[in-house]
Amino acid sequence: MDIAGQASVPPQADFQPQPKKKNFWKIIWGVVTGLSILGNIVLLMLLIFFAVFAFWGMGTEDYFYEDVIVQGPAFSKIAVIDLEGIIDGKTEQEIYKQLKFAEADYKVKAVILRVNSPGGLVSSSDQIYNEIRKFRNQTGRPVVAFMQGVAASGGYYSSAACNKIVAEPTVITGSIGVIMNYFVLADLLEGKLGIEPVVIKSGQKKDWPSLFKKPDEVQLQYLRDKLIEPAYERFVDIVADSRKADLTRDDIKRLADGSIFGADEALKEKLIDKVGYIDDAIAESLKLAKISQAKVVQYRRPFSLANLINAKTDAIPKLDTNLLHKLGTPEVLYLWSIN
Repeated sequence: MDIAGQASVPPQADFQPQPKKKNFWKIIWGVVTGLSILGNIVLLMLLIFFAVFAFWGMGTEDYFYEDVIVQGPAFSKIAVIDLEGIIDGKTEQEIYKQLKFAEADYKVKAVILRVNSPGGLVSSSDQIYNEIRKFRNQTGRPVVAFMQGVAASGGYYSSAACNKIVAEPTVITGSIGVIMNYFVLADLLEGKLGIEPVVIKSGQKKDWPSLFKKPDEVQLQYLRDKLIEPAYERFVDIVADSRKADLTRDDIKRLADGSIFGADEALKEKLIDKVGYIDDAIAESLKLAKISQAKVVQYRRPFSLANLINAKTDAIPKLDTNLLHKLGTPEVLYLWSIN
């Protein structure tokens, strides 16, 4: 209190608000933390995405989706099945599954087997032939072979199961015959590496043919009689049955010396029915199915990351007993082979 009895007022302080100091490192840490969280979220989403695709298609080994080649009515379809590359066990299984898929679809009125193959294993070529004949007999639906590029040896053998054969003008076909290759490692093992193989067998012919010694004429004739000739005779029988309206068995024997034919020559020799393109094969299918129009579809497998990984894994050869056995076992082939 002052002398006048009034409360004294403190003098006003010279007060100014201080500016807020920005903490630079806190800002940086916040940005980094936010980006880290965002990155983890994106990574989690990618993992979920790839997990879905990895397992999508599992259990759908027998399922195919349809790629439309020619638009048409939904109630009538022609299914195109591709036979491509060297014919082996995998090819055989793929053709089998696609034929079963077509058989289960009542809208499929005909099948076109599009062939671009130099052939392959005798057994697999014969299995494909058998499955096509079964499909025809069980469903009553026609199958037309459409040859592209190379459709020789086992490729022609499989085509012989079809009602009609149409070939592109530039196709190479024929090569009716059998071939067998195997390696003889005697000089490499003994002459180069100093390894002498020991073979203990129960009979003289048990190791014919052998990797460890060159065959003599007796062994070669034995292999011809036991392996080559039976497979050759079956090939001739198959073609003779397929082309019986135009060719006798003697005609087939004349052509079955392993010769290849262009499309025009094959037509002249009556090994095929027509030279043309996919539209001609479609027209032939419509005619045989006794329908005027149809939607033409090609079977495709749905994408599966698991299948992609497995395919790449299978492409890497593994040095195991199976591989060694495969390399050491002669394969009898319906194959147009250029050695």
